[in-house]
Amino acid sequence: MKPFREAIRDQVLILDGAMGTMLQERGLKPGQSPEELNLTMPDVVASVHRDYIDAGADIIVTNTFGGSRFKLAHYGLEGRLAEINARAVEIARKEAGNKAWVGASIGPTGQFVEPLGEVAFDRMKAAFREQAEALIGAGADLISLETFLDIKECRAALIAIREVSRDIPVIAMLTFDDNGRSVLGTPPEAAAITLAAAGADVVGSNCGLGVDGMYDVLRRMREVTEVPMICQANAGLPVLVEGETVFPATPREMTAYHDRLIDLGVRVIGGCCGTTPAHIRAMREALAGRQRTWEPRSETTGATLLSSRAGWTAVGDGNKTAIIGERINPTGKKLYSEELREGKVAYIRREAMEQARAGATLLDVNVGAPGIDEPAAMERAVFCVSGAASVPLVLDSSSPAALERGLKAADGKVLINSVSGESKSLARVLPLARKYGAAVIGLTLDAKGIPDTAEGRLAIARRIRTAARKQGIPDADVIIDCLTLTVSAEQKRAAETLRTIRLVKEKLGLSTVLGVSNISFGLPQRPLISSAFFAMAMAAGLDAAIINPKDKAMMDAWRSAMVLLNRDPQAAAYIEAYRGEQAAVGAATPVSDRPLSIREQLARAVIDGDRDAIVPLVEEALASGLAPMQVSSEGFLPGLEEVGRRFERNIFFLPQVMQSADTMQAGFARLKQEMKGQAFESKGRILMATVEGDIHDIGKNIVCTLLENHGFQVFDIGKNVSAATIIARAKEYAVDAVGLSALMTTTMSEMDNVIKKLRAAGIKTFTMVGGAVVTQEYADRIGADLYARDAMEAVAKIKRLLAGKE
Repeated sequence: MKPFREAIRDQVLILDGAMGTMLQERGLKPGQSPEELNLTMPDVVASVHRDYIDAGADIIVTNTFGGSRFKLAHYGLEGRLAEINARAVEIARKEAGNKAWVGASIGPTGQFVEPLGEVAFDRMKAAFREQAEALIGAGADLISLETFLDIKECRAALIAIREVSRDIPVIAMLTFDDNGRSVLGTPPEAAAITLAAAGADVVGSNCGLGVDGMYDVLRRMREVTEVPMICQANAGLPVLVEGETVFPATPREMTAYHDRLIDLGVRVIGGCCGTTPAHIRAMREALAGRQRTWEPRSETTGATLLSSRAGWTAVGDGNKTAIIGERINPTGKKLYSEELREGKVAYIRREAMEQARAGATLLDVNVGAPGIDEPAAMERAVFCVSGAASVPLVLDSSSPAALERGLKAADGKVLINSVSGESKSLARVLPLARKYGAAVIGLTLDAKGIPDTAEGRLAIARRIRTAARKQGIPDADVIIDCLTLTVSAEQKRAAETLRTIRLVKEKLGLSTVLGVSNISFGLPQRPLISSAFFAMAMAAGLDAAIINPKDKAMMDAWRSAMVLLNRDPQAAAYIEAYRGEQAAVGAATPVSDRPLSIREQLARAVIDGDRDAIVPLVEEALASGLAPMQVSSEGFLPGLEEVGRRFERNIFFLPQVMQSADTMQAGFARLKQEMKGQAFESKGRILMATVEGDIHDIGKNIVCTLLENHGFQVFDIGKNVSAATIIARAKEYAVDAVGLSALMTTTMSEMDNVIKKLRAAGIKTFTMVGGAVVTQEYADRIGADLYARDAMEAVAKIKRLLAGKE
C-alpha cells in the first residue's frame, strides 16, 4: 500500500464507522470498558473491523478511543494500558492486511487542562505520550485524534505524539455544536490554525453534527488552512424508537454532500455515531466516478495565521496592519512590577480587556521584572490574558524557560517575540517554535548590533529565514522586526527602517513588524512624531505594529491609513469607529467618570472573573453595612446574570463562564464565614448524576457549579450511577429535580430507563436531561420535563421550572 500522505493526494479515502454501538450489539455490557474487549473478546473486535473492510473502508480505527491512563483508571485497567493499546493494533492489523490502513484512535481524557481544569499541561501530555508510544510501537499506520471538545487538550495530544514520532501521520478532529463552535467556544478557523501548526496532517471534525452542519464547519476551516481535511459525521441526530436510540440518517443521505466535500479538499470521509457498515458501503459506492487527485495551492508565503481558544487573526498578505497591544510590559510600570513580584494579575487582566476593547488584534505579554520567577509569572499571565480576551498572544521574553512555560499555557498558536540573528538565539528559540507550533518575530540584529543600512538588516533577516526553514518553520510563520530607533539620536536611521520594510517584503516576501513608539523617545509631543512615522511605515508595507491601542492619535492614524491603503473595504471599520463623532480632529470621546458602587464593583468582579479582587470587595461591602445575603443577591447574582446574557450572545464562552463561577465561589467562601453556620436560602434541591455505563462527567460538573452559584442545593452523586441508586438518593434527599447526563450514544437510552423507574417508584420530581448526544426531540420522547443544551441553559430552565411550581 502507498504511504498514507501520498494516498490522500491521489484519492479520497473512506474511514470506518461507529465502534461503540457495534460492540454493544455484540456483547459489550453496560458499564464495561470497550477497550477491555481487546483482551477478553478480541474476536468480537476483529469482527467489527472485518465488516467495515468488507463494506469498503480504506482505514479501520482501533478500539482504543478510551485507552488513555485517565480513562482506563475508571475500570482499574491503567496498569494494562500498553497491553490494551498494543493488542488493539494487532487485532486491526491482522484484519487489515494490505487492504486497509490501521488508524490508532485516541480520544479525550475526560479532564480539562489548567486553568479550566486541574490537570497540568505536562501531565496531560505525558498521558497522551504513553498511549501514543504503545500504539506507534505496535505498528499503527496513523493516529486519529477524535471527538475532542477542548482545543488545548487536543494540542497537548499532538505535541505528545510529535515527541514520539515526527513521521507518523496524524488526523486531528474537534467536535462542534450547531452554533459553529466547540463546547469551549473555539471556532473552526482557530481550531484548524492551532491543529495544523501543532503538527496535524489532516484536520476536520467528527461527531456532534450531521453531514450538513459539518460541511459548514469544514468550509470555514478551508478559509485558513491548506492541509487535507476529514469529515466524520453522525448519521443525523439521535431519536428514540421503541426504547432504542436510533440515528435516522440513511446511507443515501450521508452521501448527499460528497461532491461539495471533495471540492473543499476533504480527503477522508467516514462515519461517527450511528453509522454502520451499510453507511460505509454507501459512501464507497458514492465515490465511484467522483475520485480526483488533489494538490494544495502552490506554496507562497501567505499570511501569518495566529489563534487563541476563541479567536484568530491574520498578519500580512494584504490584511489590515495588525495592532499588537504593548501595555502588558513592566518597563516603567511600578504597579505592574509590584504585582508580578506578589503573584497578582489584576493589572494584566485590566490591560488585556482594555487593549482588546480599544482594537488590539494581538496582545504582547512581557513579565520580565527583576527578582521574579519569570517562567511561573509567564504561565500566570498567559492564563489570565487567555481568560480575559479572545485575541491571540505574543509571548515576549528573552528567557527560553519562560517562553516554553508560556507556550504550554497557551490555548492556540502564538507569536514568539523574539529571536535575533545571533546563532545562540536561533538555536534556543526556533526549536521551541517548531515543537509548540508557534510563529516567531525575527529581530534584524546580531552579536554586532543593529546594522546601519537596510541591506545589513536584510542580510540578518535572510539568515533568520534560512535557520527557520531548517527547523521546518514555514516562511509565513516568520515576521521580521526591522527595528525602530529613536529619531532624536539617530535621525537618518528612521528612513533606513522604512527602506528595510520595503526590502524585506520585496526580496524575502516576509511580513514585517515594528515597535513604533520607540521612534519618538526623548522628544516633546511624542504622539505627533509616532503617529506620523506609523503612517509612513504602513505606506511602506508594515504588517504589524507594537503600539498602545489606547493612544487615540495612533489609532486615528491606523484607521485612516487602512482606508487610504484599501485595507478597509468600503471604509466600514473607519465609519463604525467614528460614527456620530464630531469632525474635529482629536476630539476626545466622552467617558463617564462616575465611580462604581460597591454592588457594581462586586458584579464587575464576577463578570471579569477577577478572583484576586472579589474577597477584598466582599470585605469592603460587609464593612459598609451590607448583609451577606445582600452581597450575594445584589452584587454576585447581577454579575452572574450578565455573564449568562453574554454567553447567550456568544460574547462569552464556557471558559469565561467557569472563570466567573470560580470567582463567585471564592466570594461565597468569605461570606460563609460571616453566616456562622447559617445557610443561604436555597432556590431548590437538585440531584445530579451521569447515568450507568457512562464515565463522562465534565458537563455535569459544570452544571453543578453553576446551579450552586445561582442558589440551588446540589447533590452530585457522580458518574456511572445505576437507576436504583438515583432513585434511592432522590428519595433520601427529597429533591425537587433530577438531572441526568450522558455523553455516549450507547448510554443515552439509560436516561429513558431512569425516568420510567422514577415514575414507577412514585417519586414526584422534575427531570432534566442533557449531554453531547441528547436533543430536545429525544428528551420529549422519553418524557423528560426539560432539556438543556448547555450549562447556562440548564440553570435558566430549572429556575423557570421551579418558579412555576411555586
